[in-house]
Amino acid sequence: MDLDPPTNPSSSTPKTPKSQTLSQTTIRSPPFSYAHLSLVTPSSSSQLDTLTARHYLTAALRQFLGDTGASMAIDMLLVKGAECWVRVPREDLAGFAAAVTAYPGHKVGGGEEEEMLMRVVGCGDWLGALVGREGEGEVWG
Repeated sequence: MDLDPPTNPSSSTPKTPKSQTLSQTTIRSPPFSYAHLSLVTPSSSSQLDTLTARHYLTAALRQFLGDTGASMAIDMLLVKGAECWVRVPREDLAGFAAAVTAYPGHKVGGGEEEEMLMRVVGCGDWLGALVGREGEGEVWG
C-alpha cells in the first residue's frame, strides 16, 4: 500500500526572480598603501610633530635604501600625540616598513637628548582596515 501521493514530473515550483546587479567594480591594486607608526621613547611625555616625524623617516629610508629611499614619496596624513599615519606608493610599502623597522633610532632634543625610535603598528593597502585595528591592542593585549 503506497501512502505517498504520486508526483507529476512536468509541474515544478515557480522560480523566484533573480536580483540584478547594477554595477560591480573590483579594485585590484590601489595606488597607495598606508602605515600607522608609533613613537617609542623612554619618557612617556614625548610628542611627535610633522617635521620630526618626516626627518626620522627620511633618515631611516636613507640609511636602509640610500638616496633612492630618501626620495620616496611620503604623505604625512596625521600626526597626533605619539602616533603618525603616512601614505606611501603601494610598491614602496615593503621597503618603507623594512627601513622603519630596521632603523636603530637617533637622539633628538636640545640639552636633554633622548633616544627616539618609531615602530610600525600596522600597514596595508586599505586605510579603513588599519583604522579599525586601532583599538585591537586594548582588546587582545
